[in-house]
Amino acid sequence: MPHSEHRIVPNIEHAELEIDILLNAVFRLSGYDFRLYNRSSITRRIYNRMRVSNISTITQLTNLIIHDSSFLEQILNDFSINVTEMFRNPSFFKAFRTDIIPRIKDYPEIRIWHAGCATGEEVFSMAILLEEEGLMDKAVIYATDMNEEVLKKAKNGVFSLHKMQAYTKNYQLAGGKEAFSQYYKTDQQFAYFHNDLLKNIIFAQHNLVTDQSFNEFHVIICRNVLIYFTQALQNQVHQLFYESLTVGGYLGLGDKETLRFIELMPKYIEINSTERIYQKVE
Repeated sequence: MPHSEHRIVPNIEHAELEIDILLNAVFRLSGYDFRLYNRSSITRRIYNRMRVSNISTITQLTNLIIHDSSFLEQILNDFSINVTEMFRNPSFFKAFRTDIIPRIKDYPEIRIWHAGCATGEEVFSMAILLEEEGLMDKAVIYATDMNEEVLKKAKNGVFSLHKMQAYTKNYQLAGGKEAFSQYYKTDQQFAYFHNDLLKNIIFAQHNLVTDQSFNEFHVIICRNVLIYFTQALQNQVHQLFYESLTVGGYLGLGDKETLRFIELMPKYIEINSTERIYQKVE
Protein backbone atom coordinates (compact mmCIF):
# COMPACT_ATOMS: atom_id res chain seq x y z
CA MET A 1 0.00 0.00 0.00
CA PRO A 2 1.53 3.37 -1.01
CA HIS A 3 2.54 5.75 1.73
CA SER A 4 0.06 8.70 1.73
CA GLU A 5 0.99 10.65 4.81
CA HIS A 6 1.39 13.94 2.91
CA ARG A 7 -1.98 14.82 1.41
CA ILE A 8 -2.11 17.36 -1.44
CA VAL A 9 -4.31 20.28 -0.32
CA PRO A 10 -6.80 21.34 -3.02
CA ASN A 11 -6.10 24.70 -4.67
CA ILE A 12 -9.27 26.19 -3.23
CA GLU A 13 -7.81 25.73 0.25
CA HIS A 14 -4.55 27.30 -0.89
CA ALA A 15 -6.49 30.30 -2.18
CA GLU A 16 -8.45 30.65 1.09
CA LEU A 17 -5.19 30.56 3.05
CA GLU A 18 -3.63 33.15 0.74
CA ILE A 19 -6.66 35.44 1.15
CA ASP A 20 -6.51 35.07 4.95
CA ILE A 21 -2.84 36.10 4.88
CA LEU A 22 -3.55 39.04 2.56
CA LEU A 23 -6.40 40.34 4.74
CA ASN A 24 -4.25 39.97 7.87
CA ALA A 25 -1.50 41.97 6.14
CA VAL A 26 -3.97 44.72 5.19
CA PHE A 27 -5.24 44.86 8.77
CA ARG A 28 -1.75 44.95 10.31
CA LEU A 29 -0.54 47.66 7.91
CA SER A 30 -3.60 49.90 7.68
CA GLY A 31 -5.89 49.17 10.63
CA TYR A 32 -8.72 48.37 8.18
CA ASP A 33 -10.25 45.01 9.02
CA PHE A 34 -11.86 43.21 6.09
CA ARG A 35 -11.53 39.74 7.60
CA LEU A 36 -15.26 39.52 8.35
CA TYR A 37 -16.48 41.06 5.11
CA ASN A 38 -18.51 38.89 2.78
CA ARG A 39 -15.80 36.59 1.40
CA SER A 40 -17.16 36.20 -2.14
CA SER A 41 -17.29 39.99 -2.57
CA ILE A 42 -13.73 40.44 -1.25
CA THR A 43 -12.45 37.55 -3.40
CA ARG A 44 -13.91 39.15 -6.54
CA ARG A 45 -12.14 42.40 -5.77
CA ILE A 46 -8.81 40.63 -5.12
CA TYR A 47 -8.94 38.76 -8.43
CA ASN A 48 -9.95 41.92 -10.26
CA ARG A 49 -6.92 43.76 -8.83
CA MET A 50 -4.67 40.86 -9.88
CA ARG A 51 -6.08 40.97 -13.41
CA VAL A 52 -5.77 44.77 -13.75
CA SER A 53 -2.21 44.76 -12.34
CA ASN A 54 -1.14 41.60 -14.19
CA ILE A 55 -0.34 39.70 -10.98
CA SER A 56 -0.43 35.91 -11.14
CA THR A 57 -0.88 34.87 -7.48
CA ILE A 58 -2.53 36.21 -4.33
CA THR A 59 0.76 35.72 -2.48
CA GLN A 60 2.51 37.96 -5.01
CA LEU A 61 -0.17 40.62 -4.42
CA THR A 62 0.31 40.31 -0.65
CA ASN A 63 4.05 40.80 -1.11
CA LEU A 64 3.43 44.00 -3.08
CA ILE A 65 0.96 45.25 -0.46
CA ILE A 66 3.58 44.75 2.27
CA HIS A 67 6.45 46.39 0.39
CA ASP A 68 4.73 49.03 -1.78
CA SER A 69 2.38 51.49 -0.04
CA SER A 70 0.76 52.43 -3.38
CA PHE A 71 -0.53 48.84 -3.70
CA LEU A 72 -1.93 49.01 -0.18
CA GLU A 73 -3.83 52.20 -1.15
CA GLN A 74 -5.11 50.51 -4.31
CA ILE A 75 -6.43 47.47 -2.47
CA LEU A 76 -8.11 49.68 0.16
CA ASN A 77 -9.89 51.54 -2.63
CA ASP A 78 -10.81 48.23 -4.26
CA PHE A 79 -12.35 46.95 -1.04
CA SER A 80 -14.40 50.04 -0.19
CA ILE A 81 -17.93 50.08 -1.59
CA ASN A 82 -18.55 53.31 -3.51
CA VAL A 83 -21.67 52.60 -5.56
CA THR A 84 -24.23 55.36 -4.95
CA GLU A 85 -26.48 57.95 -6.60
CA MET A 86 -28.60 60.93 -5.61
CA PHE A 87 -31.99 60.02 -4.11
CA ARG A 88 -31.07 56.37 -4.57
CA ASN A 89 -34.21 54.24 -4.21
CA PRO A 90 -36.45 57.35 -4.34
CA SER A 91 -39.22 55.64 -2.37
CA PHE A 92 -36.90 55.60 0.68
CA PHE A 93 -36.51 59.38 0.59
CA LYS A 94 -40.23 59.83 -0.03
CA ALA A 95 -40.96 57.66 3.02
CA PHE A 96 -38.43 59.63 5.07
CA ARG A 97 -40.17 62.85 4.03
CA THR A 98 -43.67 61.61 4.88
CA ASP A 99 -43.01 59.25 7.83
CA ILE A 100 -39.98 60.68 9.67
CA ILE A 101 -39.87 64.44 9.02
CA PRO A 102 -43.18 65.05 10.92
CA ARG A 103 -41.75 63.16 13.91
CA ILE A 104 -38.48 65.13 14.10
CA LYS A 105 -39.42 68.60 12.78
CA ASP A 106 -40.05 70.04 16.25
CA TYR A 107 -36.73 68.88 17.73
CA PRO A 108 -34.55 71.85 18.80
CA GLU A 109 -31.71 70.27 16.81
CA ILE A 110 -31.46 67.25 14.52
CA ARG A 111 -28.31 65.13 14.31
CA ILE A 112 -28.09 62.72 11.37
CA TRP A 113 -25.31 60.24 10.67
CA HIS A 114 -24.80 58.97 7.11
CA ALA A 115 -22.51 55.98 7.66
CA GLY A 116 -20.62 54.68 4.62
CA CYS A 117 -21.48 57.80 2.63
CA ALA A 118 -19.09 57.06 -0.30
CA THR A 119 -18.89 60.07 -2.66
CA GLY A 120 -21.74 61.84 -0.88
CA GLU A 121 -24.67 61.70 -3.30
CA GLU A 122 -27.13 60.52 -0.62
CA VAL A 123 -25.80 63.10 1.83
CA PHE A 124 -26.54 65.92 -0.60
CA SER A 125 -29.95 64.33 -1.23
CA MET A 126 -30.73 64.51 2.49
CA ALA A 127 -29.47 68.10 2.68
CA ILE A 128 -31.84 69.08 -0.16
CA LEU A 129 -34.74 67.27 1.53
CA LEU A 130 -34.08 69.00 4.86
CA GLU A 131 -33.74 72.37 3.10
CA GLU A 132 -37.14 71.91 1.45
CA GLU A 133 -38.69 70.97 4.78
CA GLY A 134 -37.23 74.08 6.45
CA LEU A 135 -35.02 72.03 8.79
CA MET A 136 -31.50 72.41 7.42
CA ASP A 137 -30.60 75.36 9.66
CA LYS A 138 -31.07 73.28 12.82
CA ALA A 139 -29.75 70.00 11.40
CA VAL A 140 -26.21 68.66 11.33
CA ILE A 141 -25.35 65.80 8.99
CA TYR A 142 -22.27 63.76 9.87
CA ALA A 143 -21.11 62.02 6.69
CA THR A 144 -18.51 59.30 7.22
CA ASP A 145 -16.69 56.70 5.19
CA MET A 146 -13.58 54.56 5.71
CA ASN A 147 -12.14 55.75 2.38
CA GLU A 148 -10.52 59.19 2.60
CA GLU A 149 -10.26 59.50 -1.20
CA VAL A 150 -14.01 59.27 -1.72
CA LEU A 151 -14.59 61.69 1.16
CA LYS A 152 -12.47 64.29 -0.67
CA LYS A 153 -14.79 63.92 -3.67
CA ALA A 154 -17.85 64.15 -1.42
CA LYS A 155 -16.67 67.44 0.12
CA ASN A 156 -16.45 69.03 -3.33
CA GLY A 157 -20.10 68.44 -4.22
CA VAL A 158 -19.14 68.01 -7.88
CA PHE A 159 -20.86 65.29 -9.91
CA SER A 160 -20.84 64.23 -13.54
CA LEU A 161 -23.28 66.25 -15.63
CA HIS A 162 -24.48 63.22 -17.60
CA LYS A 163 -25.92 61.75 -14.36
CA MET A 164 -28.17 64.75 -13.69
CA GLN A 165 -31.04 63.51 -15.85
CA ALA A 166 -31.31 60.28 -13.82
CA TYR A 167 -30.83 62.20 -10.55
CA THR A 168 -33.59 64.65 -11.52
CA LYS A 169 -35.98 61.75 -12.09
CA ASN A 170 -35.01 60.25 -8.70
CA TYR A 171 -35.56 63.63 -7.03
CA GLN A 172 -39.03 63.97 -8.53
CA LEU A 173 -39.99 60.42 -7.52
CA ALA A 174 -38.70 61.16 -3.99
CA GLY A 175 -41.27 63.96 -3.62
CA GLY A 176 -39.01 66.88 -4.54
CA LYS A 177 -40.78 70.24 -4.29
CA GLU A 178 -38.66 72.46 -6.53
CA ALA A 179 -36.83 72.35 -9.86
CA PHE A 180 -33.85 70.10 -9.12
CA SER A 181 -31.60 72.25 -11.33
CA GLN A 182 -31.87 75.14 -8.87
CA TYR A 183 -29.49 73.31 -6.51
CA TYR A 184 -26.49 73.32 -8.82
CA LYS A 185 -24.73 75.14 -11.64
CA THR A 186 -23.05 73.44 -14.58
CA ASP A 187 -20.32 73.62 -17.15
CA GLN A 188 -19.83 71.24 -20.10
CA GLN A 189 -18.84 68.30 -17.86
CA PHE A 190 -19.92 68.73 -14.25
CA ALA A 191 -22.70 69.82 -11.93
CA TYR A 192 -21.50 71.92 -8.98
CA PHE A 193 -23.89 71.82 -6.03
CA HIS A 194 -24.30 75.08 -4.14
CA ASN A 195 -22.11 75.62 -1.09
CA ASP A 196 -25.19 76.43 1.00
CA LEU A 197 -25.95 72.70 1.05
CA LEU A 198 -22.55 72.04 2.63
CA LYS A 199 -22.89 74.46 5.54
CA ASN A 200 -24.21 71.89 8.04
CA ILE A 201 -22.47 68.78 6.71
CA ILE A 202 -19.41 67.43 8.55
CA PHE A 203 -17.34 64.94 6.54
CA ALA A 204 -15.07 62.64 8.56
CA GLN A 205 -13.15 59.39 8.15
CA HIS A 206 -14.71 56.59 10.21
CA ASN A 207 -14.38 52.82 9.94
CA LEU A 208 -17.53 50.95 10.97
CA VAL A 209 -15.51 47.80 11.70
CA THR A 210 -12.89 49.21 14.04
CA ASP A 211 -14.03 52.67 15.25
CA GLN A 212 -16.31 53.54 18.14
CA SER A 213 -19.41 55.69 18.54
CA PHE A 214 -18.62 59.42 18.36
CA ASN A 215 -21.96 61.15 19.08
CA GLU A 216 -25.64 60.56 19.86
CA PHE A 217 -27.90 60.78 16.81
CA HIS A 218 -31.59 61.19 16.09
CA VAL A 219 -31.22 59.47 12.71
CA ILE A 220 -28.65 56.99 11.36
CA ILE A 221 -28.70 56.07 7.68
CA CYS A 222 -26.53 53.22 6.44
CA ARG A 223 -27.86 51.86 3.17
CA ASN A 224 -26.41 49.05 1.06
CA VAL A 225 -23.23 48.74 3.14
CA LEU A 226 -24.05 45.92 5.56
CA ILE A 227 -24.88 43.47 2.74
CA TYR A 228 -21.11 43.14 2.27
CA PHE A 229 -20.59 42.05 5.91
CA THR A 230 -20.90 38.63 7.49
CA GLN A 231 -23.69 38.07 10.03
CA ALA A 232 -21.25 38.40 12.94
CA LEU A 233 -19.94 41.72 11.64
CA GLN A 234 -23.48 42.97 10.97
CA ASN A 235 -24.33 42.32 14.62
CA GLN A 236 -21.18 44.18 15.68
CA VAL A 237 -22.01 47.23 13.55
CA HIS A 238 -25.63 47.21 14.70
CA GLN A 239 -24.36 47.35 18.27
CA LEU A 240 -22.45 50.51 17.29
CA PHE A 241 -25.58 52.00 15.71
CA TYR A 242 -27.70 51.09 18.73
CA GLU A 243 -25.23 52.78 21.10
CA SER A 244 -25.16 55.84 18.81
CA LEU A 245 -28.94 56.34 18.52
CA THR A 246 -31.06 58.26 20.99
CA VAL A 247 -34.02 56.37 22.41
CA GLY A 248 -36.73 57.10 19.87
CA GLY A 249 -34.12 57.60 17.14
CA TYR A 250 -34.52 56.26 13.60
CA LEU A 251 -32.40 53.81 11.60
CA GLY A 252 -32.60 53.59 7.81
CA LEU A 253 -31.17 50.56 5.98
CA GLY A 254 -30.89 49.53 2.34
CA ASP A 255 -33.63 47.71 0.46
CA LYS A 256 -31.77 44.37 0.69
CA GLU A 257 -31.00 44.78 4.40
CA THR A 258 -33.13 44.04 7.45
CA LEU A 259 -33.05 43.85 11.24
CA ARG A 260 -34.89 40.52 11.08
CA PHE A 261 -31.87 38.34 11.92
CA ILE A 262 -30.05 40.88 14.10
CA GLU A 263 -29.69 40.26 17.84
CA LEU A 264 -30.88 43.78 18.70
CA MET A 265 -34.11 43.60 16.71
CA PRO A 266 -36.37 43.40 19.82
CA LYS A 267 -35.17 46.88 20.77
CA TYR A 268 -36.63 48.41 17.57
CA ILE A 269 -40.03 48.73 15.95
CA GLU A 270 -40.67 48.95 12.22
CA ILE A 271 -41.81 52.36 11.01
CA ASN A 272 -41.82 51.42 7.34
CA SER A 273 -41.15 47.76 6.60
CA THR A 274 -40.89 48.25 2.82
CA GLU A 275 -38.28 51.01 3.09
CA ARG A 276 -36.43 49.42 6.05
CA ILE A 277 -36.91 52.32 8.48
CA TYR A 278 -36.86 51.41 12.17
CA GLN A 279 -37.19 53.21 15.50
CA LYS A 280 -35.16 52.44 18.62
CA VAL A 281 -37.65 51.99 21.45
CA GLU A 282 -35.47 50.91 24.39
